[in-house]
Amino acid sequence: MINFIFRRFIAKWISLIKFTNIFFNDQHKLSFSSPLPMVGAFVTGLCLSLLFAACSSTPTVNAPNPSATSVSNSASNNKATVVRFGYQKSTILLRTKGVLEKRLAPEGVTVQWTEFQAGPQLLEAMNVGSIDIGPVGESPPIFAQAAGASLTYVVGTAATPASSAILVPQNSQIQKVTDLKGKRVAFQKGSSAHLLLVQALEKAGLKYTDIEPKYLAPADARAAFVKGSVDAWVIWDPFYAAAQEATKARVLIDGTGINKQGGYYLMTRKFVTENPQTVKTILEEIQNLEEWSKQNREEVAKTLAPVLGIDLETMKKATNRRTFGLVPVDDNLINLQQGVADTYYKLKLIPKEVNVKDAVLTKEEYAAFSPKT
Repeated sequence: MINFIFRRFIAKWISLIKFTNIFFNDQHKLSFSSPLPMVGAFVTGLCLSLLFAACSSTPTVNAPNPSATSVSNSASNNKATVVRFGYQKSTILLRTKGVLEKRLAPEGVTVQWTEFQAGPQLLEAMNVGSIDIGPVGESPPIFAQAAGASLTYVVGTAATPASSAILVPQNSQIQKVTDLKGKRVAFQKGSSAHLLLVQALEKAGLKYTDIEPKYLAPADARAAFVKGSVDAWVIWDPFYAAAQEATKARVLIDGTGINKQGGYYLMTRKFVTENPQTVKTILEEIQNLEEWSKQNREEVAKTLAPVLGIDLETMKKATNRRTFGLVPVDDNLINLQQGVADTYYKLKLIPKEVNVKDAVLTKEEYAAFSPKT
């Protein structure tokens, strides 16, 4: 019997030495939180202690099932003390104003910020556990779900159709959307720009296969657009406004009358379920900032212009065509989002059908933390 137990613990010891304290760092490379020899010494001592305990004559007493109180206390103990917030240039105002830090500090919670070029990159980081929350357009969650990511819709943002557009060079021969047939069009794959292009082509009677897509992040797309490596560029503010000013790009069409859906704030399901009060606080501050921005557009522009390195008049243009506000995740919003998912699947741009409701909470869960909208 002792030999059997000993062999079991030796096998466990070997497996733990191989894999204990190994994790992925911010660069997604393997790291070790302590030297392997130390790990081996620790595990060896642990195994010997357990072996001696197993050989003793003291009977094991089974612990009772945890009560509701102990489960509640456990959830409380898991409360995050740091909120890792992902953001894009289009949503940098939240970081710039510092409202979350001020509101969360009395609760012992700090905020860490990470910037991303676009929504797909932000959700990739969320899926691997690098961030807890972030705002994106309507398309990134669909591609993320199709790739197997476990994410949760927390609240919607108001549709801002005039804030995205298809741009062409000022002297381009392209005068209407149908002229895009056979042309090279740059955009971030899986972004709101992707959906705008799909919708604009459909409205013009073209198929997605009629154009030559060039999947480029905003910075790379702008470089390609300036060099003439692409014929058109689909982009959102503030990149859109900056390109208008710097490159004198011409607007072929914007999202007005085409795109009727806004974006979302998403979180990991773990963060939402373990930190409902923190989520409530965060959403309240976001809503307050949205309402303030709606009434103080010039102040918004003055705040963001130096931060983004954009001249004030251009920043005013971007701010004035934006719609501020939050939208609850209700049946109407879910149905709209499901339509986006179905569109991408029909075009074979995602590998499988996506059920948006798989990433949605119950009405009761939303009611517990959603601000009045």
